Amino acid sequence: MTSLVVSGRLRWSARWRYETRRGCYKRRVRVLVVTSLYPTAEHPDRGRFVADQVESLRRIAGVDVAVFRFEPGGAGFVTAARALRRAHGRDHFDVVHAHHGLGGWTARALGRKAPLVVTFHGTDLEHPIVGRMSQALARAAALPATVSANLARRRLPGAGRARRVAVLPTGLDLDRFRPIPRPEARAALDLEPDGRYLLFPSDPARPEKRYDRASALARAVDAQLLAYEHVDPDRVPLYVNAASAVVVTSEREGFGLAALEALACNVPVLATNVGIAPLALAGVDGTLSAPFDIAIWSDLAQKLLNAPDPRVSGRTRASLWGRDRMASRVFQAYVDLTK
Repeated sequence: MTSLVVSGRLRWSARWRYETRRGCYKRRVRVLVVTSLYPTAEHPDRGRFVADQVESLRRIAGVDVAVFRFEPGGAGFVTAARALRRAHGRDHFDVVHAHHGLGGWTARALGRKAPLVVTFHGTDLEHPIVGRMSQALARAAALPATVSANLARRRLPGAGRARRVAVLPTGLDLDRFRPIPRPEARAALDLEPDGRYLLFPSDPARPEKRYDRASALARAVDAQLLAYEHVDPDRVPLYVNAASAVVVTSEREGFGLAALEALACNVPVLATNVGIAPLALAGVDGTLSAPFDIAIWSDLAQKLLNAPDPRVSGRTRASLWGRDRMASRVFQAYVDLTK
């Protein structure tokens, strides 16, 4: 089997590249996705990135995807395991792909009928209890994967050396996240046309995102801080485009999709040097990836707020992590497991 390493570079035979480019892979791959990270009518923002990956996979010729989703929280993954056996215990799949460590433990209820891929998203490896469970699961899965190489190196000891770990981000929806004229975005949100707005791209209630840092920055530069508290996900691109800058003040990130969403809209972004930010923002003028320092961050934020309509050239960089491109990588991983 071809080695998948923490760098995320997948090596394939010339024949395989030829066949997939021409859309003539010789058989279909049937995949079951198991996760509690998935949108519902009550929580449309939950796991939108996983749903994006599923939609992209379904557009690839040669793959069929079914989804088993369950409610997060407590011991729900145990109850979900019983429901999973009832729903799919007799079905055939070539690959079972779980998102989040607890989703992986639920997926194990199907036994060894198909190779198990588990994508770890960050909180599952960082949590004091679930983290230990997730690390144990990574040793048992046919293919453990993380959403960034940094996460694998920090939380899966031996990744890329003694342990085979793939890097499989869910990717960015470039159709949703696109440049929108700032006056149009502000009008849609009933914001002042000439207001001073920064965006904190998360729920303030999540402690690891460090809303306190973003609030201190906004006070220092006399700006109003917008946030995603109870925001419909379809309106999120309006918030990104309405802001003079997006401020990602996180203590840690498994991946850090918010920085890419800002880049895709050509909106300046200031981010701590965690997750994908150091790589994604490197060399992009008008952005910053650095430890949080209110003096340094305030200087750039003030310049951006004082500009009539600050924009950066970020969309081309963001497209490197487009959801369709990332889904193709995931599909190739499936094929490698089923050869």
